[in-house]
Amino acid sequence: MPATYSGALTIVRTLRAFRHEALLAGGCVRDRLRSVEPHDYDIATSAFPDQVQEIFPDSQAVGAAFGVMLVILDGHPYEVATFRTDGPYVDGRHPESVEFGSVEEDARRRDFTVNGLFFNPDKNEVLDFVGGRADLAAKVLRAIGGPSARFNEDKLRVLRCVRFACQLGFSIEADTWAAAKTAARDMGGVAMERVAAELTKILQTPQPRRGMELLDEAGLLAVYLPELDALKGCPQPPEFHPEGDVWEHTLRVLDAMTERGVPSRALAWAALLHDIAKPATLTNTDRLRFHGHDTLGAVMALKILDRLKMGGEVRDAAGLLVADHLRLDPLRLMKVSTLKRLMRREDIEDLLTLHMADCLGSHGDLELYYLARVKQRQLRAAKAADGLRPEPLVDGSDLIAWGYSPGPAFKDILTAVEDEQLEGRLKDKVAARAFVEDTFQKF
Repeated sequence: MPATYSGALTIVRTLRAFRHEALLAGGCVRDRLRSVEPHDYDIATSAFPDQVQEIFPDSQAVGAAFGVMLVILDGHPYEVATFRTDGPYVDGRHPESVEFGSVEEDARRRDFTVNGLFFNPDKNEVLDFVGGRADLAAKVLRAIGGPSARFNEDKLRVLRCVRFACQLGFSIEADTWAAAKTAARDMGGVAMERVAAELTKILQTPQPRRGMELLDEAGLLAVYLPELDALKGCPQPPEFHPEGDVWEHTLRVLDAMTERGVPSRALAWAALLHDIAKPATLTNTDRLRFHGHDTLGAVMALKILDRLKMGGEVRDAAGLLVADHLRLDPLRLMKVSTLKRLMRREDIEDLLTLHMADCLGSHGDLELYYLARVKQRQLRAAKAADGLRPEPLVDGSDLIAWGYSPGPAFKDILTAVEDEQLEGRLKDKVAARAFVEDTFQKF
């Protein structure tokens, strides 16, 4: 469960009860002014970290040197940060020092005007020292103060600029974008994990296509995802891909992916990388073909995600989706057992969404997608014995009791029995034993 407005109010009013100034700050103010429920709530205060710790004994220091404490209330985390000004940024990422200051000074050291707003809930008052409300109304993303200085302080702000523009659907003010593109020429010092996190968030915005186009314009795709350049100009058979080259197809798939809401991180990356191996597998004999681009694509996707230091869970899940993104193509000819195994996959919703987006980004034919949904509903509605996960008829102890010696072959036997059960040809243990003894020699 996310943090809540009522929880944030409790923290603000508790700090005020101890005679400290306290305000809601940043993105939560921006989102509430847009009538969007924030994902988290940040509080800015005049209280120093040790004072926050004294008031909230269970709070944790997540950046005490920068005045940031994490207060846990009803199991939800809230960042509570002391008003501050930042010293020089020597590494393009972190200030060398900070000084605690006023709320206005705190506003002016932030990144974009729409993120530099504060809210006093007791007075129902928005505090705006940087012109954020006007930019919010105009739907413009603008750096606070001198844009070059803002981006040179923290190079990650270049990626955040793209992310906020696509998340909010805002235009980027001309000087801000020019400064961002200049800063993008040298992104040294930014940890790859932070880059990967921002790229993922961009892919999860309502405008992932625009995000990739902005990153391309800034030269950052060539830096972080150079394999995507090969998609540009890579031809596809027009009867299946009237949209054009693989790059255009990929961009269309990204936008189509958002039709079912915010994608998982694995799905977002799989949509971007599902055809990454098409240039390497392109042949042109009777027509343009890409044999094995799914298999090679999974290998390439894993290498890319490893380079970005993506977490293992997301990495593996995205790689599997890329490897299997054509899995629904033989749906009409699929054995019942194969179909049931497919439909009980933990990632089936992501796989179906990827298939849908792949179709919408090309020929637009969703017949297989709708057929898969019909079969999915039918299988889920079936009684337990005929459904996706019927109770196993045989286990290893049964095989041993029937005179089979434990070994690697057990897996093959149990899989074969489950296949027959899923196909509906085995209904009980007696039939299963007969099948095993007729099919497999004892060893």
